[in-house]
Formats: sequence, C-alpha cells, structure tokens
Amino acid sequence: MQPVLPGKAAAPRPTVRPVPAEDEVTGPPCPKCGTPNPPGRRFCRRCAAELTVTERPAPLPWWRTVWPFNRRVRANSGRLTRFLVILAVVLALCAAGFFLLPAGRALFEDTRDKLGKSVPITPVEIKASTQTPNHPPTNTSDGIRNSFWGATPGATITYTFRAPFRLVNTIITNGAGGTPKDYATQARALEITLETTTSSGEKHTRKLTLNDKAGDQTFTTPFSDVKTVTLTLNSPAGLTQGRQLAVAEVEFFKRS
Repeated sequence: MQPVLPGKAAAPRPTVRPVPAEDEVTGPPCPKCGTPNPPGRRFCRRCAAELTVTERPAPLPWWRTVWPFNRRVRANSGRLTRFLVILAVVLALCAAGFFLLPAGRALFEDTRDKLGKSVPITPVEIKASTQTPNHPPTNTSDGIRNSFWGATPGATITYTFRAPFRLVNTIITNGAGGTPKDYATQARALEITLETTTSSGEKHTRKLTLNDKAGDQTFTTPFSDVKTVTLTLNSPAGLTQGRQLAVAEVEFFKRS
C-alpha cells in the first residue's frame, strides 16, 4: 500500500438554465429604437422612450407676439375692445405719418446733402431791379472778385437757371471786392433776403446775416426744385454820399 495525495478542490460547474423565448409582440414600433410595443403602453419596453409624441403647435407669426395681438382671450371675450384698440393704433400711425411726412422728407434731403458732393451751377439769366453805371448785375457771376454790382438799399437781383435743381449752399462775396482794401471802398448790405421759386411757383424765403468783413461767406440754403433765386439787399452799412451798395460775387452750389 502506497500513500495517496489528497485531491484538489474543484469548483462546482455552473448550471445553465433555459431562457424562455420572448413572446412575439405586435404593436406600434418605438420611434426611437423600433421595438414593437403592445398597444396602450406609454413608454418603450426596451429603451423607455416616450411612445406618444405630442405634436407641437406651429410657431406664431411675428405680429402675434406684439401687444395687443399676443393676448389670449376666451371666445367672445373682449373682442370689441381689442378691435377698437387695434383701430386706434392704426389711425394714430396714419396721423403720425401724415403730419411727420414733411419733416421726415426734409431730414432725408439734408442727410443726402451731407453725404453727397456739391458742384457749382451757373444761372442762364440775371436781372436786377436797379443798377449803377458800369456796375451791372452780371458782375456777380463773372468769377472776378474786384468787379461788383452797384445798387441801392432794397434792390433785388434775380438769377434764373436752366433746369430745377437742389440748392445746397450759397457763397456771397460782399462789398466791392474780396480784399479788405476793395471791400471798404463801397457800402455793404449786412442782411440779404434769399427767396427761391420752384418750377411749380412755390416760394421759400430765408434771411442771410452777413459779417461786415471782406471775403467769401458761405450759407446753407437747402431748397429743392429751385428754378429762380432772388436776393434783396437790406441793412446797408457804410452808405455815405457818393457810395453805393456793392456785391462782388454770388455763387450757387447744387447737389451732384
């Protein structure tokens, strides 16, 4: 008889239990994983996704998000009040547009004047109510600073243009010339009334106050559809015996 070694411990073998076959289910498939689910379920039996998807209403148009259109009312609840409010808003907008239209148009034209460029425009005809010998009104548009139009207080000069235009600026060289020496030799008008006439006959007036000094003086004169421009000489300065009112040059600029 020989000694026998003890046997090694062996783990018990697992027992495989049969898995029952999954019952065949017929029903609407899950919108997420496609697993069929029996009718009446709210969530998928595999991924737990919601089976009954509630359709979202279509988004409202933008005007339905603004008061008073965004109000939710019950049937026949405040419909008359709502209609009256809407009607009052529409009438107020129409009235504002009617009264503010001229101001809005003027603002639009002024903006175009500032953003655009101006170019000189020459009149085709110049007439004056009075003139002194050797100093006709055409001297105000000859481009020469040492020649002038000689006139009396209250005299008018009218410039006529070939076609209507948008008058942007007016430059006036007052007195008998552009230099201080020439300027002081004759009297000057320190106030000039500028009147524009449109092609339809409508008139616009603006008073221009001039400094009593030599040189060019620029004035903003925003008028549209200008056909003629009339200047009236007022408030004379330096008018003594043997002197006359003098205007050396008048230049007009239109919007390009």
